[in-house]
Amino acid sequence: MANIQALRRRIRSIQGTTKIVRAMEMVATAKMRRTQQRALAGRPYTEKIRQVIADLAIEPRIKGKILPLLQKREVKKIAIIHIGTDRGLCGGLNTNLNRLVAEFILGQKVPVTVITVGRKARAFARIAKLNVRAEFAGISDRATMLETMPISRVVMDDYSKGEADLIYLAYPRFISIMLQRPTIEALLPIEPAKLPPGQVAEYIYEPDPFSVLNELLPRFVEMEVYHAVLELIASEQSARMVAMRNAGDNAEDLIKDLTLSLNKARQEMITKEICDISGGAEALTT
Repeated sequence: MANIQALRRRIRSIQGTTKIVRAMEMVATAKMRRTQQRALAGRPYTEKIRQVIADLAIEPRIKGKILPLLQKREVKKIAIIHIGTDRGLCGGLNTNLNRLVAEFILGQKVPVTVITVGRKARAFARIAKLNVRAEFAGISDRATMLETMPISRVVMDDYSKGEADLIYLAYPRFISIMLQRPTIEALLPIEPAKLPPGQVAEYIYEPDPFSVLNELLPRFVEMEVYHAVLELIASEQSARMVAMRNAGDNAEDLIKDLTLSLNKARQEMITKEICDISGGAEALTT
């Protein structure tokens, strides 16, 4: 009897868990569509502004004028912006990114500072005892550029002051619902475009390339950081939806197994009681 009661309690507990994960799956599914659209819509703009700035950086009229965000220096210090989630329950999304960041840092021969975005990235940096420059958390699922601008400001200030000679972005790039690829890409300095000798970029700038580049560079850094956060949010919701779906399916399979065990236990108990009654009746008749 005790075994049957334990099985029933466990089944009720798992049924409650199943309802929770199914609800979380539905919420993640609703958010996923919106976040995917925002991430995918921002890619063409990000790629185009990078192309324009790379072309601007090779303009002959800019030579002799060095912008802080374009200045190349001997690499003595590296910074990496580690963008993780604030919440868990999204499969191996954070684990895979943390592993990639750890491998990247271990592979460097110069000191590396970390700017963490998200509580999971912050927790990883503290456990790994990394040199943390700044911490950011609490970015909403409907993130705006205003929320990510403090991150961009820290990045630009550090590079302009020479506190970092190379800056990288680490974030999960959304590929599909089933695949979110951990990515590390260079943010600063921007590499000028490579053109054949004698060829120049076919753009007309007003007032002049230097002024345009001076205005575009901060916008470019802000857009890159903002778009990386959008990629994270889309990846997070996709990974959470898949994780919750798998958890719900596993819980339902477990309920079926436990129900089968419960039925067997009840059958054994009934059979035993019938045997006891039959034995008692047989004893009375003899």
